[in-house]
Amino acid sequence: MTDIQKALDHLRELVQLEKQEDFEQHRQKILQLPLDKRVSEGYSWYPVVVSKSGYALGDRAFVIVERTGEEKPDQFRAGKMVSLFTQQPEVRHPEKNGVIQFVNRNRMKIILNSSDLPDWLGMGQIGVNLMFDERTYLEMDKALVQVSKAKGDRLAELRDILFGKQAARFDPTPHTFSIPDLNESQNAAINQIVAARDVAVIHGPPGTGKTTTLVQAIKILVDTESTVLVTAPSNTAVDVLTERLADAGLNVVRIGNISRVDESILSHTLDWQISHHPDNKHIKKVKIEAAEVRRQAKRFKRNFGPEERRERGQMFRQAGELNAWARQLEDRLLDHILSSAQVITCTLVGAANEVLQKRNFRTVLIDEAAQALEPACWIPITKASRVVLAGDPFQLPPTVKSRAAEKAGLNITLIEKCLQRLEHTSLLRVQYRMNEVIMGFSNQRFYEGALRAAESVKDHRLPIEDNHPLVFIDTAGCGFDEKLQLAYLSRFNPEEFLILREHLYALIKAFREQEQPLPEIAIISPYREQVKHMDTAIAEDTELTEVPLTINTIDGFQGQESDVVYISLVRSNGKGEIGFLKDYRRMNVAMTRARQQLIVIGDSATIGNDPFYIDFLEYCEKHGEYRTAWEFMQ
Repeated sequence: MTDIQKALDHLRELVQLEKQEDFEQHRQKILQLPLDKRVSEGYSWYPVVVSKSGYALGDRAFVIVERTGEEKPDQFRAGKMVSLFTQQPEVRHPEKNGVIQFVNRNRMKIILNSSDLPDWLGMGQIGVNLMFDERTYLEMDKALVQVSKAKGDRLAELRDILFGKQAARFDPTPHTFSIPDLNESQNAAINQIVAARDVAVIHGPPGTGKTTTLVQAIKILVDTESTVLVTAPSNTAVDVLTERLADAGLNVVRIGNISRVDESILSHTLDWQISHHPDNKHIKKVKIEAAEVRRQAKRFKRNFGPEERRERGQMFRQAGELNAWARQLEDRLLDHILSSAQVITCTLVGAANEVLQKRNFRTVLIDEAAQALEPACWIPITKASRVVLAGDPFQLPPTVKSRAAEKAGLNITLIEKCLQRLEHTSLLRVQYRMNEVIMGFSNQRFYEGALRAAESVKDHRLPIEDNHPLVFIDTAGCGFDEKLQLAYLSRFNPEEFLILREHLYALIKAFREQEQPLPEIAIISPYREQVKHMDTAIAEDTELTEVPLTINTIDGFQGQESDVVYISLVRSNGKGEIGFLKDYRRMNVAMTRARQQLIVIGDSATIGNDPFYIDFLEYCEKHGEYRTAWEFMQ
């Protein structure tokens, strides 16, 4: 127990390091900037107009704000803490804090940390600032303390198993599930989940149908369990799961904030289900009445006599009683909706939501566990009797802002540790996305050759003559030196993009000559500045304006796929420095997005001193099409 205690104390220290670094970055980036600079850099919306306001779940008001003008990139995301403010002079309490429930282009819904709407809402000069959010850190620390103190209960048992001090147990199952549409390894994973008494770990490499497997497993679990809690690190990942589970015919309730505001997600949210319930009209009426009584009570002048003081007190008491009544009605409705759900979905931190406070679950599933900080995973585990971890530690790791915390191990995830500690884990072995040549390098390098391509995809190619599945275009000796964007210290390589574009022109021409519909095409890069450069260049290119292209960073393209994927590596320098490209897991993500053709453009002289890229270049020479940029020079 001493070793476990030390490990948990160490994790708590790393959470504090990360929190300090996060706050320092926030202070430097945001707190020190004037408003116009915050707006231009995407840390503030100003000015905004309030298009709607009202009362949300619990004792909280909400506002929906809209900004005018064209949509600009910014840092506002669902779940972030913000401050709604007014620039009007001589206003008391000119700020109200809250949480973004959703952002949809130029619209944002904010749930305020208050039961009242601010008096200045109709006065104009309103804006929204991004705030430092310490809730995540508080919830992670709270969970670690709870895990540390657990004694003689189910959480203590799970803790000891997940730390490898006890073996995970599996029950013999009276019935072996064999779902016809799934392969042998997927069915084996489902049977392991069903048989697990404590922990099941599902390792799902790219394209192996991890989400499909999990959905089928959950469909089986809900036959014997009242409600399954399904979690993931990000709102985007939770939304995907919510949609897939709902499509499978399950009754899903999505708790917390959402990344997409389309009907397919919105109708499953707890707020939507409450607001569309017949009983809600009465609850809403009581809340409005309570707010009006409170507003009238606040109108009393400060220097009032005993009678006014008594009346004011009575009004506040009346408002309190109305609120308590509304809360009682709402709690009853909440309990009905949540108890009726077969699946509840939320983020890892969302599992600490007050609506789940008194609820525990037979099974808690954590998807994309390889992108989650370990302390965050313990938040839903505190509510579990059995834990299912699913993900791939050879894809994108969790984001860690503190170098010190990263060096001390905060970037090592719970699923990575479990794959080492636990005797029984499941690997999904058949991938349904890529031509086997595209899969081959990743399979050798990360998965010890354990994967195989399904017959339906192993040799699928583009329906044109120049259709080799893997192409490397070498810019060595062309003098295409990388450039540095000084403001953001991000790199870009305009000449490398010109070579990429020539190949793209030829690809489009070949499809048009064959009178074939264009394939899905994605262009990705590890460097945001290169993405911005390519985005601008393509928008200005009349030959490409009508071509449907996806342009994104590797991180932004995670979880997606395309028929054709171009990767612009950017780095080209005399010192052989490759920086960001050293993150091989990020490159694994990039190299496994393409279905039929992967084209990588880079400088072999720069990347060729690194063992990973030496192996990749050799693989391209042996199994791919190795070309020189000189072929594409105009």
